[in-house]
Amino acid sequence: MIGIIGAMAVEVEGLIAAMEQKQAETVSRVTFWRGTLSGVDCVVAQCGAGKVNSALCAQTMILKYGASPVINTGVAGGVGSRDVRIGDLVVATAVLQHDYDTTPIDGDQGRCLPILGRERLETDARVSEILADCAREAYGGVHRGLIATGDQFISGKERLHEIARRTGALACEMEGGSIGQACALADVPFAVLRAISDNADDNAVDDFPRFARESAEKSVALLLKALPRL
Repeated sequence: MIGIIGAMAVEVEGLIAAMEQKQAETVSRVTFWRGTLSGVDCVVAQCGAGKVNSALCAQTMILKYGASPVINTGVAGGVGSRDVRIGDLVVATAVLQHDYDTTPIDGDQGRCLPILGRERLETDARVSEILADCAREAYGGVHRGLIATGDQFISGKERLHEIARRTGALACEMEGGSIGQACALADVPFAVLRAISDNADDNAVDDFPRFARESAEKSVALLLKALPRL
């Protein structure tokens, strides 16, 4: 059972529409759709924005539906590289939570996640490379690198440059790092696939609504292509 999580309706509605033999069940006010996609058993959910919502959704998928791997899909803001443009795809090599910070009391260890003891969580190499290969085949290219997560919609150059400078991330969003944390704690492989909808800069508030749907649809199409190989 492959789990797929998106935060917004636009990020999962194409998957739900394509699902066959689907059944819906609501748990903790999140609707989980079970069925087959491209002939593969899957469970798909719209978790809502933010780290708490996405972590709870991932944990439910793992504990109730036995999802493995879990794939986070959707859109993101491009960060730190002029080569990452609106419409491009990013498959994460690792995730981190850019807004987690206890350095005033913990010093150099203040960015490390409790229990796991590290700042960056690596994605599953096999699943991620399959997604990347399918992106190359379908769209002619893909970016691989770090994706940064925080409970903030980034839309200003000052914050954008601070995240890019400190983390080296290619993209920022609001769910991948927390989904990764829930999966890592449960020893479940995970991957994060994002299509760039804006550049997380001063134009992000205008660009996001213009390009979010088109970018999300690219992620959906890619997943439908990749699922039989997973």
